[in-house]
Amino acid sequence: MTTAKEGPSVEKLTAMFIKMRDKKAALAAAYKAEEDEINAAMDVVRAELLDYCKEQNVDSVRTKAGLFFRTVKTRYWARDWDAMRAFVKENDALDFFEKRLSQGAVKAFLEENPDVVPPGLVTDSEYAITVRKA
Repeated sequence: MTTAKEGPSVEKLTAMFIKMRDKKAALAAAYKAEEDEINAAMDVVRAELLDYCKEQNVDSVRTKAGLFFRTVKTRYWARDWDAMRAFVKENDALDFFEKRLSQGAVKAFLEENPDVVPPGLVTDSEYAITVRKA
């Protein structure tokens, strides 16, 4: 006959988990607030350094404290996904997309098509515990 292992009750474990999670959240919030202040201050300094580069018509500056330089950062995104998808198909430009699957789309497809398994699909499921306050 199997008996429950000795140790804290599940009620006590649940309370301990909630207390630790709340402490972790409080620490993260305090850290985030301080980090946001520092990031805002860094943005001001970054803008000043970019202005300096523009005014002096230079791309890099070496000082006794260190080196700073400006670079061009370009980002791309699709405003019209249907048009982008059509363009990618027409131009065989599949490398426009990143190699990752939409978890929600795959889950929905598999639920709607339980007898179809896409080739090369790997599935990993595990149990997880969710704890909520009473």
